[in-house]
Amino acid sequence: MLQVKVLQSMLDVDEAQWDALVGTGSPFLEWAWLSSMEEARCVGTRTGWQPQHLAVFDDNRLVAACPLYLKGNSMGEFVFDHSWADAAERAGISYYPKMLVAAPFTPATGIRFLTAPGADRPVLVRLLGQTLQEVCQQNQLSSVHVNFCLEDETEILGEIGYLKRVGLQYQWLNYGYRAFEDYLAHFRTKRRNQIKREMREMGDQGIEITALSGDAIPDDLVPRMFSLYKTHLDKLYWGRQYLQARFFDLLGQRFKRNLCFVVAHQRGELVAGTFNVQKSGVMYGRYWGAFREVRHLHFNVCYYAAIQHCIQNGFARFEPGAGGDFKRLRGFDPQPTVSMHFFADERLGAAVGRFLEREREQMHKTIDYLHDESELKHESPPEESDE
Repeated sequence: MLQVKVLQSMLDVDEAQWDALVGTGSPFLEWAWLSSMEEARCVGTRTGWQPQHLAVFDDNRLVAACPLYLKGNSMGEFVFDHSWADAAERAGISYYPKMLVAAPFTPATGIRFLTAPGADRPVLVRLLGQTLQEVCQQNQLSSVHVNFCLEDETEILGEIGYLKRVGLQYQWLNYGYRAFEDYLAHFRTKRRNQIKREMREMGDQGIEITALSGDAIPDDLVPRMFSLYKTHLDKLYWGRQYLQARFFDLLGQRFKRNLCFVVAHQRGELVAGTFNVQKSGVMYGRYWGAFREVRHLHFNVCYYAAIQHCIQNGFARFEPGAGGDFKRLRGFDPQPTVSMHFFADERLGAAVGRFLEREREQMHKTIDYLHDESELKHESPPEESDE
């Protein structure tokens, strides 16, 4: 008989059983990632991310689960609902706390409802979705949000009353490139030459860029990556520090197999780097920082070197994170992302539903337009370089 339990911490579930559900799915839902978030106190009551993970057991065997947080704010979600919260408050509806199924602080698409291999996945996804609705209503919470979920999850949740929201992110896709030069060949001449100039400038300034993965990452580099992350946030007046040094240390101990650091040295001195995660043929760009400002360094470290790494390792996709139209100029095309939302108050749900219908229509038009204006021209042979 199936039994649903609420887990206050990832320590309340067996690591091997949880990761067996994740399988080849999102690295950001693996036990090591989520437990490190908790142990380093990146999530918790203090930060407005109280763990309340749902787990479904068949006797003592874990057969389904989802990472669930009771949210006291809308920070670190990357699916912005501040206008919904404002509208709810004006209508006399308390928007917080709310329920969120997501990978904390991570705008990466991936599985959200974990199910055991061989299990009836649609039945278990539906069970989790309905349980979330019941918990929301029984505890007089405003809403349930499932961010950056997969297509099969979207379909099932839509059938039981969740509303669909469509966003976009710029992502790099591997069209069978065997070398970085194959990728460059798909650009217009002007853009291709600009990228080559930006890459040459690294050599002119004595900068060497290297991608280090897994056990090739030296232990003493991990705390330096936190310093780079912190340095970048300190430069932004809107920057918000979600992560702690302890989180980086724990990942270096537990999660190194999925890490890739792209680092830049100038005459032997570390000057910049990016913290990336990789799994199942996909690379995810997460955190960037630089100790010294060097022209074009950001593009080379975050994008060109990362794409080279993806091509060399046969990766199918590179998700560099949210935002940034400048990514489009470097061959990242828009891809739709989906989140699903349930509102306990029918009035609020109806109002948000009308908004989302208009927003979806506009978002699809925007994605189609941006694809038409892509810097990559797959339908025609590359033009000859002027160089």
